[in-house]
Amino acid sequence: MDITRRTAGASLLSAAGALALPTWAQAAPPKIFRYAFPVAETGFDPARISDLYSRTVTPHIFESPYAYDHLARPAKIRPLTAAAMPEVADEYKTWTVRIRPGIWFADDPAFKGVRRELTAADYVFAFKRFADPAVKSPNWGSVEEMAFVGLKALRDEALKNKTPFPYDREVPGLRALDRYTLRMELANPRPRFLEDLAAGDLYGAMAREVVEFYGEQIAQHPVGTGPFRLKSWRRSSRIVLERNPTFRERFYEDEADPAPGDAEGQALLARYRGRRLPLVDEVHIAIIEEPQPRWLSFLNEQTDLGERVPEEFVNQAMPAGKVAPNLAKRGITGMRTVAPEGSLTVFNMEHPLVGGYTPDKVALRRAINLAVDVQREIDTVRRGQAIPAQSPCVPHTTGYDPKYKSEMSDHDPARARALLDLFGYVDRDGDGFRETPDGKPLVLQRRTHPTSLQRQLDGLFQTNMKAVGIRVEYQTAQWPENLKAAQAGNFMVWGVGSLASQPDGLGALQRLYGPSKGGANLSRFANEEFDAIYRQLQRLPDGPEREALFLAAKRMSLAWAPYRQHVHRIFTDMMHPWMSGYRRPLFWNRWWHMIDIDTSRRPATA
Repeated sequence: MDITRRTAGASLLSAAGALALPTWAQAAPPKIFRYAFPVAETGFDPARISDLYSRTVTPHIFESPYAYDHLARPAKIRPLTAAAMPEVADEYKTWTVRIRPGIWFADDPAFKGVRRELTAADYVFAFKRFADPAVKSPNWGSVEEMAFVGLKALRDEALKNKTPFPYDREVPGLRALDRYTLRMELANPRPRFLEDLAAGDLYGAMAREVVEFYGEQIAQHPVGTGPFRLKSWRRSSRIVLERNPTFRERFYEDEADPAPGDAEGQALLARYRGRRLPLVDEVHIAIIEEPQPRWLSFLNEQTDLGERVPEEFVNQAMPAGKVAPNLAKRGITGMRTVAPEGSLTVFNMEHPLVGGYTPDKVALRRAINLAVDVQREIDTVRRGQAIPAQSPCVPHTTGYDPKYKSEMSDHDPARARALLDLFGYVDRDGDGFRETPDGKPLVLQRRTHPTSLQRQLDGLFQTNMKAVGIRVEYQTAQWPENLKAAQAGNFMVWGVGSLASQPDGLGALQRLYGPSKGGANLSRFANEEFDAIYRQLQRLPDGPEREALFLAAKRMSLAWAPYRQHVHRIFTDMMHPWMSGYRRPLFWNRWWHMIDIDTSRRPATA
């Protein structure tokens, strides 16, 4: 459609004699934000995605009832499609949300030429899709935890009878009381449910007729009410979003902390207050997996934002935390942030070699963990751009305590060797590598993906394992393929990163929650005592009692060792002078509509 319009315009100009328009009448060039992902996306169906990069695209297309304020520090949630904050009753079990009238979905052939308004029923439908067995949502575990009254029973019925999911059947916990009123009734208290209602990457409204129109191709046809719509997509190569022509009139009205400590936020608010959103016309995303080409694309002005400068170039870019003089002369600016994220090694708890709960299996995992040299990882591979992780909980979230110290960060190969010897993992044939207690070769098969950073991490891991007599073999595949294998349980060991999407630290502990197996719980860890603690954490309000439970959960994670927590990374971001408005988000990926591009300052060759 867009190509047709451009061709028609060109023909009209030719017919008119190709007369040059005066400078004042020429349309301003479109504001295009150019950006790069280090890992490929998997698709744009919110119910079927779990990777960070797909979930960075979707909240710019779909909208949840609430959203995080772009500027506010600490994090603050405010209405987005909702008319006001929710009405909460029955000790956090009943939530009523009133949707603002006059919000429209982007035009799409599925609507057959009729303008389509957002309604409360669209949120009901979106949540129900996670429960539909046919969708096979990796996030059903998260929605199941919300405990919408009657929703799981509906799913169980469809599974038992092998019948299509009954979308038209009303459930008590998820209802549209009228066109604009959404009522949610939860089986258990959920004091932080508002954070779920602000997750537009997963829980944005979807129109049922769009899903039915595109069927299994829905991941290629996301249609929402957000500031952008998908213009084109070459899988694992290039994603282009364009301004949604039907996006409602919204203005830059986020809040900055009035305290003197937030000068950055105050300056952004002063500059953009009252500007209509989105500030840019298009977003062009390239997939550049190798760090060097990604960094060069920024230096060569092919991308506007050098988000998360690759570790191997950080000391060139911002030595001692300051922008390098040669880059500063070009007007490039930078910022560093300890991110609410963690990198970790995952053990498949159902694998016959590294899985299991008997003392010998626990000893093997703990020995592997003790052999890992995290400080060397930070110093040599990550160039100082990380801090050691002591638990699954990540900075800026509840449950994280910067003073907490555990064995998780210890590097003690002597203890590792002693544990292995004690439980019969010894070198029987004298080749320098150990065998299992039953005499079979002890070989770790670790999944990996082909990037230079990952190769460095793999080399260090192999060196660490060799030091305690463990052989490692690598299985290389693209990251999305590794994710699918991990979710299906078809792996032994894998390394992955995890970025918090909410201020509540419970999300990190979902990686050990039994019912989330196959979704967030990649390790497939199952422990009734841990699950009971997790459910208590869901129901309690923040406070000392909840923090005590966080501590108990962290200690259990250390004891059973389904994961090896490595580091919390420090993200370094750099911007060209023609880009403005960027502020690293903490728990949300929805910000492209808040940044601006000054086309008059961008070089013509860029």
